[in-house]
Amino acid sequence: MTNVANFEEHSHTPEKKPSVRAKIQAVGGFLTNMVLPNIGAFIAWGILTALFIPTGWIPNEQLGEIVGPAITYLLPLLLAYTGGRMVAGQRGAVMGAIGAIGLIVGSDIPMFLGAMIIGPLGGYVIKKFDQLIENRIPAGFEMIVNNFSIGILGFGLMIVSFLFIGPVIENVNDAMTSAIQALVQTGFLPLLSLVNEPAKVLFLNNVIDQGIYYPLGMQDTLEAGKSIFFTVASNPGPGLGLLLAFTLFGTKIARRTAPGAIVIHFLGGIHELYFPYVLMKPLTIIGMIAGGMSGIAVFSFFDAGLVAGPSPGSIFAYLALTPRGNFLGIISGVLVAAAVTFAVTSIILKLDKNTDDEADLTSSIAKSQSMKAEGKQLMNFAADTATTQEISKISFACDAGAGSSALGATTFRKKLQKKGISDIEVKHYRIEDVPESSDIIVVHKNLSDRARMAHGDKKIITIESYLNDPSLDELLDQLSKD
Repeated sequence: MTNVANFEEHSHTPEKKPSVRAKIQAVGGFLTNMVLPNIGAFIAWGILTALFIPTGWIPNEQLGEIVGPAITYLLPLLLAYTGGRMVAGQRGAVMGAIGAIGLIVGSDIPMFLGAMIIGPLGGYVIKKFDQLIENRIPAGFEMIVNNFSIGILGFGLMIVSFLFIGPVIENVNDAMTSAIQALVQTGFLPLLSLVNEPAKVLFLNNVIDQGIYYPLGMQDTLEAGKSIFFTVASNPGPGLGLLLAFTLFGTKIARRTAPGAIVIHFLGGIHELYFPYVLMKPLTIIGMIAGGMSGIAVFSFFDAGLVAGPSPGSIFAYLALTPRGNFLGIISGVLVAAAVTFAVTSIILKLDKNTDDEADLTSSIAKSQSMKAEGKQLMNFAADTATTQEISKISFACDAGAGSSALGATTFRKKLQKKGISDIEVKHYRIEDVPESSDIIVVHKNLSDRARMAHGDKKIITIESYLNDPSLDELLDQLSKD
C-alpha cells in the first residue's frame, strides 16, 4: 500500500446540481455500453453483408439469407439483453429480451432504437419487483417465485411492446428517417456537422452515434448494403487535420504532444485525444465543422458508405467495413476532411500567433500556473489533520470505459512502474462502472459532473488530457514521495 495525504477534489464549493450536459452524457454512456459489448456481432453482420449480398464481394444467395434474420432478430435481441442486464443483472437481461421480441414481431423495421429502450425498461420492471418482494418470500418458494415473476411480468411486457410501444417507436423512427433522408435528397446532409462536431468535443458523441446514426445506418444497410450514416460523425479525417495543424503551427507543448495523439486518434480510433486541443483553442471548432461538412459532401458525391458502425473510429475500421466499389469515396472523404480541417485550423493558429508575443507569453504562463494550481488543489494536505489514506486503487474513467480512459490508465501505470511503484492497481472503467473499492477516480473535466453524479463520495481528480496533465504529474510526484 502507498500512504498519501488526503486527496480532495479541486472545488470546495457546495455541491451543485448536475448539468444538463452531464445528464445527456450519462444517457449516451448508457447507450454506448449497450452497444459496445455487441460490436463484434455488428461487425460480423457487416462482413456478412459486404461479402454475400447481391452487390457484395462474393455474392451468395444461400449465405445471404442470414443477413435479414440477423439484423431483424439477433442484433436487437443482443442490445435488449445487454440493456436489461446493465439494470438488473441476469434477470433483467431475460426480461429485456422477452420485451424486445414483442417489438421485433410487431414492427416492419429493425428495432434497434426500440431494443435500447425496452431492454433497460424490462430490467427496471424486474428490479423494482425484486425490491418489493425482498425478504417476503417463504423459505423453499424462492425458485418458483423467481421463475414465475419473470414469466408473468415478461408476458405482460411482451404484449404491451407488441401492441403499444412498438408502433410508437416505429413512428418516431420513421419521422427521424424522413427528416434525415430529406437532408440527403436536398444535399444538406453536411449541415449535420454543425451539430456533430461541437457535440463530440463536449463528449456527447456517443449519444449521436449509438442513439441516432447507428440505428438509422443499420436500417439503411439492410436495404442498400451500406450507409452514409455510419460516417457522418465518426470520420477520423477532421481530427487528423486538426492534430496536424497543431503539430506544425501550435504552441511548443502542442507540437510535442500532437504527433503522438495523431497515431492514437487516426490509427487507434480514440477520438477523445483531440478534444483538449479544440477546448484549448475554441475557434478551431470552425475547422472541425468545415472538415466534417467537406467529408460528408464527398461521401455523398461518391454515394459511399460503410456496412457497419466503425468502433473505434479508426482508419483501419473504416477500410475494413468499406464495401466493394466504395473505397475511392471513403478514402477521398477522409482525406478531404483532413485537408480542409488542416487548412482552416492552420489559418486560425497562424492568426492567433500574430498577436502580441509578450501577451501570448503572459497568457501561456498564467494558464500554466492556473493548471498547476488546479492540480495542487486536488491534493489538500490539510495541516490541521494527520489523517492519511492508503492508496491501493486508482480508476481512470471515461464515457465508455474503453477509449481514452484505457489509454490514460496504461500510461499512468507505466509511469508508476518506472518510479518503482507496483502495489497500486490502475484500471479503466466506464464512469458508472467504477468500483467502490477505488480510492481515486481520474476523469476529464468535461465529464466531472457525471462522475460526481455517480460517485459523489469519492475523491475525483479532473484532468484536461489523459496523457500529459499537470494534475497527473502532481499525483505521480506525491505517490513517489510516499
